[in-house]
Formats: sequence, structure tokens, C-alpha cells
Amino acid sequence: MTMQERLEAIEYRYDELEGLMADPEIAVDYTHIQKLAKEQSSIRTIVELSREFRSANTQLDEVRALLREESDADMMALAREEEDELLASIERIESDLRIELIPKDPNDEKNVILEIRAGTGGDEAGLFASDLYRMYTRYAQRNGWHTEVIDINQTGLGAIKEIVFELRGNGAYSRLKHESGGHRVQRVPVTESSGRIHTSAATVAVLPEAEEVDIDIKPDDLDIDVFRAGGHGGQNVQKVETAIRITHVPTGIVATCQDERSQNKNREKAMAVLRSRLLAREIEKQHAEISEVRRNQVGSGDRSQRVRTYNFPQGRVTDHRVNFSSYNLESVLDGELDDFINALIQQEQADALAFGA
Repeated sequence: MTMQERLEAIEYRYDELEGLMADPEIAVDYTHIQKLAKEQSSIRTIVELSREFRSANTQLDEVRALLREESDADMMALAREEEDELLASIERIESDLRIELIPKDPNDEKNVILEIRAGTGGDEAGLFASDLYRMYTRYAQRNGWHTEVIDINQTGLGAIKEIVFELRGNGAYSRLKHESGGHRVQRVPVTESSGRIHTSAATVAVLPEAEEVDIDIKPDDLDIDVFRAGGHGGQNVQKVETAIRITHVPTGIVATCQDERSQNKNREKAMAVLRSRLLAREIEKQHAEISEVRRNQVGSGDRSQRVRTYNFPQGRVTDHRVNFSSYNLESVLDGELDDFINALIQQEQADALAFGA
């Protein structure tokens, strides 16, 4: 199907949805109307660009017809100027359309379950994991998203060995999915008396929050343990068994939640994490089926991949996948991530276009 045929089909569906939503019999079904409105909204930008593209081409035909017939030098000069402007506009619209027509990731609008784990580097890695947690919560605040801790394992000095938390907000996964991978920090640890720079690491995993309809989990496949929750240093120790550990026996995937005082709430949160980890596993399987050449080009989201370095002596943050650096490290760690995220999204779009998506 050519791009023109795709655009015509999308415009036809857009108008069809408009008619359906105006139908009095359908209008009384709120759930149906919401579904139709969501579908129409998802293609509105394409339709607007398509109509703008068609209008610009019509104007270009008119200007070129004028150039063939006009003999006045001043009028011809004005027409050629308008022709150049229309050609530039058509090129821009066509580029925008090709990007909009790239198949969307079905998980892009989902909320996120984000996992951060300290890697090599001892206490310094734990402190770095804590810095990353703050960075992502600050980014969430900047976007008006809600965050909620599901499970946390802390050590001394305010370090985090592992944390699992949820970010709920419009398009959270589309903005954060490229954060998965190995993050590295280069700095002088607070415990280092000689001033020597150390390199430590932490891993980040970004999982689209799965709903029950996304993943079918059989109750018989679950092994559920209940235990007492307790925080570091004796803080928030529960005297009753409210913490939940759920093991998915076929895969061995484990999810734990002890943040809530209610056993039922902990069970709900642990199940949400389990579903999301199983969905991420299915996504990784799909990536594995992509050809090796394309997987190297677009990336697989493998959490073992080194993605970014935070260099304190130089005040620099570098993303190795797009070779993009910022010399405003403090702002980045305060949640100003959009420059990196936008560069990664642009690279993803360029890769998709290069492979004829």
C-alpha cells in the first residue's frame, strides 16, 4: 500500500468514526463512545497533516499554472517565491507524515514499573542507585506523574540496593522505555579519603505496566508466600505478616511487595509487578526474533547494555547510544532528561524509517 492509499484509508476511518459518535444510539453507550473517541484521537494528527499536505499540493499546482501563463516579471518573481515556500512546506509535512505513519508501540501509553539495582561499586553503587531514583521521581514531578514505591531494599548511608516503583502518567512508557540498561557513574566517593575517582554502576529496567488482559496468569502457576515486613535498622517493622512474595513457577520470576500495611494491597502490587515482568519477558522474546542487524541498529532495551555515563569531575552526562552529551550534570540528576529522551526517540524514528517501517 502506498503512502497515499494509507492516508486515504485513515481519513476514511476518521470520518467514519465522526459519524458513529454522532449516532444517537451509540451516543448513549459511554464506554463505546470513549473507545471510538480514543481511536479517533490516535489518528487525528495524521488526518490533519494529510489534509494540510493535499492543500499545499493544490496550491502548488495553482502557482505553477500561473507561472506558465504569467508574463509580468514582478508577478512571476512573487509566484516563484511562493513556489519555493510551498515546496519547503510540502517537504516538511511529508517528513512529519512518514514519522506519524510509523507503527506505534502498543505499550507507549502504559504506566511504568521501574526497577533500579545497584551494581558494581559497593556502597557507592547504592548511593548512585539512590541518585537515579531521585532523578526519575523528579522527572515524574516535572511531568505531573504520580510515583509510588512498591518494594525497596536499602543499606546504610542512604544507599539503595534495589528499588521497584511505579510511575503513572500519560505516555510514561513512551518517554522512559529507552532508559533501560546499565548506567555508570564516575566520581570521588564520600568514603574515599585520597580523592581517587571511582567507577560504579547501576542497572535500570523499565517495564510497561501490564493489565490482566495483557498477560494470562493461571492461579495454579503461582507460589505465594506471606511474611513479616521490616525496614532497614528496625524501621517500620510489622508485627503481623503482611508482606507478599509471589513466584511464577513456570518462569521462576519473583515479585515482592512489603510497602503497604495491608496484605491485600501488597498482593495487588506484587501481582502488578509480576504481570509487568512477564510482559517484558514477552517483549524481549519479540526483540530476539528481529534480525541481528536491525536489533543492533535500534537496540533491544537489554538492561545489561551500557547506556549512559555520569562523569562528575567533568560535569558531563553522555548517552552512548546516540553519542549525545550534556555538561549540565546537576540539572540532569534533578530530572531534566528531555534532551536525552528526545534524542533517543528521534534515533528510534530514524531507524524505523531506514528499515521501511
